[in-house]
Amino acid sequence: MNSSLTPTDQAPDTQPTPTSPWGKLAKHLSLLAMGAGLALGGNYLYNNIQTSTESEGPSTAALNPIAPPEDPKNFVAAVVQRTGDAVVRIDATRTVQTQVPPQFNNPFFRQFVPELPNEQIQQGSGSGFITTTDGTILTNAHVIEGADQVQVTLKDGRTFTGEVVGTDPVTDVAVVKIEAADLPTVAFGDSERLQPGEWAIAIGNPLGLDNTVTTGIISGTGRSSSQVGVPDKRVNFIQTDAAINPGNSGGPLLNSEGEVIGINTAIIRNAQGLGFAIPINQAKEIADQLIATGQADHAFLGIQMAPLTPELRELARTQGGLNIATETGVILLRIMADSPAQQAGLQEGDVITEIQGEPVTDPTKVQQTVAEMEVGDRLPLQIERNGELRDLEVTIGRLNP
Repeated sequence: MNSSLTPTDQAPDTQPTPTSPWGKLAKHLSLLAMGAGLALGGNYLYNNIQTSTESEGPSTAALNPIAPPEDPKNFVAAVVQRTGDAVVRIDATRTVQTQVPPQFNNPFFRQFVPELPNEQIQQGSGSGFITTTDGTILTNAHVIEGADQVQVTLKDGRTFTGEVVGTDPVTDVAVVKIEAADLPTVAFGDSERLQPGEWAIAIGNPLGLDNTVTTGIISGTGRSSSQVGVPDKRVNFIQTDAAINPGNSGGPLLNSEGEVIGINTAIIRNAQGLGFAIPINQAKEIADQLIATGQADHAFLGIQMAPLTPELRELARTQGGLNIATETGVILLRIMADSPAQQAGLQEGDVITEIQGEPVTDPTKVQQTVAEMEVGDRLPLQIERNGELRDLEVTIGRLNP
């Protein structure tokens, strides 16, 4: 899945109004990226919709765990025996307002239709894994998004009410806490050292099939959010061919030693043999912030950008009336209103040629540099504007998703 639009650094729920041909081009490219589609694993199930007064919540029926063999036959079985008890099922319920078609408000039609409930209960299921013996659990933010109730089921069949400690939709990481003691936990690996071709093992609860194990390899690393089709996220994903299906979301991706290297999170719609996970090093950093403060801070410029190509240079000349002399750099397609970028004087059609004194040709480099900075830091940039080089400093802001 290719897209010429690189990760945007803007808040996902805010769309700046295009004020030039660059805005129109960005909108077109964004639609192409959105058209690729993304299926997230922790899907809400609508087959059990009921009114809030009739809700019985998710089933708490005990599972029937099978004791693992004392002598595993291969390394995968050994990994499952070592780590499987720390993988949990997460059932989330939320109440939503019923959307009644406008025509049903007509008294003529209402006499033929039964009274519809004002609220519905939506239920969904995902996965997670225990990181501390007293019940700290990592999962995906979308698994528990908007949940009124979170229930955690352990492999041994015990169930607990989960408390949401914090969620970060920008990275799709969430922390849940249950009140328990002496729980099995996972061990962490180092996602920075991953190489394509290494073994990958996924454990989770896909499609309602609890404690499912799938295997494959790491088929890619550093996949940008735009490549995966979610430009509003701030993640360089791990790519794997280990099967990931709805319900796997939030479960661990493990290496051959049984260490967690990622959080399984998404599959591209209609793709075969492609799944994606959040690198565990990044997930741990976000989780630590969520545990400490209940939220995660993300540095923010407020720009949408693309690598400068001959086609964009020509478009700048013919439609934007700009004369871009440089042949390499990152061209700014959109500037958010009232953003740090706008306040620093950046404009649509500017080309970033240097960041912190280093040449830049890839938008990913810009976003990675920003992500490593703190809110309030000053970022020096060199830009070309209509053939003239200029030096600017941008004060990093806070992203509010």
